Amino acid sequence: MNASVDSSKLIRGALHDWEVVVGMEIHAQVTSRSKLFSGASTAFGGSPNDHVSLVDAAMPGMLPVINEECVAQAVRTGLGLKAHINHRSTFDRKNYFYPDLPQGYQISQYKSPIVGEGEVKVVVSAAETIAVGIERLHLEQDAGKSIHDLSPTDSFVDLNRSGVALMEIVSKPDMRSADQAKAYVTKLRTILRYLGTCDGDMEKGNLRADVNVSVRRPGDPLGTRCEIKNVNSIRFIGQAIETEARRQIAIIEDGGTIDQETRLFDPGRGETRSMRSKEEAHDYRYFPDPDLLPLEFDGAYVDALAAGLPELPDAKMARFIADYGLSPYDAGVLVAERETADFFEAVAKGRDGRRRDGKAAANWTINELFGRLNKDGLGIDESPVSADQLGAIVDLIGENVISGKIAKDLFEIVWSEGGDPRALVESRGLRQVTDTGAIEAAVDEIIRANPEKVEQAKAKPTLSGWFVGQVMKATGGKAAPAAVNALVKAKLGIE
Repeated sequence: MNASVDSSKLIRGALHDWEVVVGMEIHAQVTSRSKLFSGASTAFGGSPNDHVSLVDAAMPGMLPVINEECVAQAVRTGLGLKAHINHRSTFDRKNYFYPDLPQGYQISQYKSPIVGEGEVKVVVSAAETIAVGIERLHLEQDAGKSIHDLSPTDSFVDLNRSGVALMEIVSKPDMRSADQAKAYVTKLRTILRYLGTCDGDMEKGNLRADVNVSVRRPGDPLGTRCEIKNVNSIRFIGQAIETEARRQIAIIEDGGTIDQETRLFDPGRGETRSMRSKEEAHDYRYFPDPDLLPLEFDGAYVDALAAGLPELPDAKMARFIADYGLSPYDAGVLVAERETADFFEAVAKGRDGRRRDGKAAANWTINELFGRLNKDGLGIDESPVSADQLGAIVDLIGENVISGKIAKDLFEIVWSEGGDPRALVESRGLRQVTDTGAIEAAVDEIIRANPEKVEQAKAKPTLSGWFVGQVMKATGGKAAPAAVNALVKAKLGIE
């Protein structure tokens, strides 16, 4: 077996182990108020054909005019992907029949894209990180939408999306499992959302994936690939890859060959089905668009856009690890969305800039806050507990005013009722008992009432935890746990 092949990623067939090879073409809708070549609105949810200009409808004599903001967004994305920015690029006509693209061709970039090669670092799991190469990023216009379920005899066309700017981000075939592919799309979506170049909303079709899947015996040349078109959820991407890989393996092991084709994934049936034979570039009869001049800009233009970029996920993750002492896993969870990273940092820094314990802030943000938000189906922007309130709870624990258990009760009160955590501790008598005299009295009472347990604990010191639990119960959970633990062990005479 080839030494570079990870055996844990191989798929077991009836006869052999197989390696799946995955590449992706991500279509990301550019965040822009108007379309790529017209001033029509890109707003989602308008009535059919409300957002259509004469250019979008391909009326005679109407010429496309490039939208500069879409160009800037593509360059920003290229910079975020650590990719080469081409200072000169051209637009081409991609000719094919499309009932909801009135020109009869799509304006795209073929030979000279705006962005060249780059790379995305992807954390697949705590034990696995991969680098996925970016082959290119080019701009193109989206098609409209055909509607077939309004009439038994007629089809209707909505051109609201026709001409909307898309970035097609083409990866190299560097992924070797469904999990790697899902992690790649997740990371790419995070980068786009940080940059503000695409909102990544897959439910609205603003981020779609064409997934290229092939299989081979480890060490063999690349197999024939099939493209699974327009997959619109990260979960479905993983299912589509697994399903298609096993389909191809079964065909090959049965003595058949794979036809290069475009397929669709049906999540309801858990299968892929043939859509059409896969076209090659020459089938589209590309030629330079005569209505659009080459797109040219200088280094100063790129530098100015680079200067305005936000801190991106990889840099933010590295800073969280260095500045706040977080584990790579916790830092990765926090930076997955820009809003969650900002919330954590507001907790960790505090309003007055006084830095709190980063690990404690991360623990409470991830485990308590995110856990409760997920349970209630809320986003971070809908949290009833603010960063100031959560930070105050972390402070109260650090100052030994409350225990961890009391803190969880306090969190629930703040979540349900609001209020200042410090004031609530005082008004509701939540302050933990640190008076060693009072705690010692409670320990003595529990020991005196349970002589059999005392002998058992002396023989088996781990049973001292039972006494700690009883003392905490007797004090309503308000005794300082560290003091209780120390006194119990001292009274029992165990280490």
